[in-house]
Amino acid sequence: MSDDVEHKIDFDDEGNIVLKKKVNIKRGSTSRASGGQFELRVRHDLIDKGWIVDKWSNNVDLENNKVIPARRVFRRFKANMGVMTIGTGFPDFISFQLMDDKYKIVGVEVKMNNKLSREEKIKCAWYLKNKIFSEVWIASKYKDKNRVMIKYENFVETYPKFLI
Repeated sequence: MSDDVEHKIDFDDEGNIVLKKKVNIKRGSTSRASGGQFELRVRHDLIDKGWIVDKWSNNVDLENNKVIPARRVFRRFKANMGVMTIGTGFPDFISFQLMDDKYKIVGVEVKMNNKLSREEKIKCAWYLKNKIFSEVWIASKYKDKNRVMIKYENFVETYPKFLI
C-alpha cells in the first residue's frame, strides 16, 4: 500500500508541509552513503602515505573573518543514525606530516566530482591567506580500468585566481 504513494509528507523547521519524491529520497541516501565511503577511503589512503589525519571540526565565518566551530547537524531519529551528527566542518580533514624538522599542515576537502562551490573556493583561499593551512588539497575519484583511484589536486594550482 505504501509503495503506491509517490511522495512522502514531511515537515520543515517552521512546521510547513513539504512533499518529497520517494525517488529523490532514495537517490539522496545512496549519494550520501557513497560519499561517506569515499571519504573514509581518502582518509585511509592518506594514513597509508604517512600522514596523520583527523576530522576538521571548524569552519570559516567570512563575515567576522575568523575560524569558528562547525555547527552540529540535528537529524531527527532516523534509522541507524544518532540524534546528532558531527562533521560539517570545512575542509573535511586536517592532515600533517613531519618534513625537514617542520610540520606540513594540509587541509583536505573530499569531493567525488572534483567541483567546489564558490563559497568553498573563498573559504579555501581564506585558509591559505591566513596561514591556517600550508596547502589545501581537493581529493576526487577517477576510474582506472574499473578501479576507483584517488586524485589529489592542490587548490592553488587549480584555482589561482581566488588567491589574488
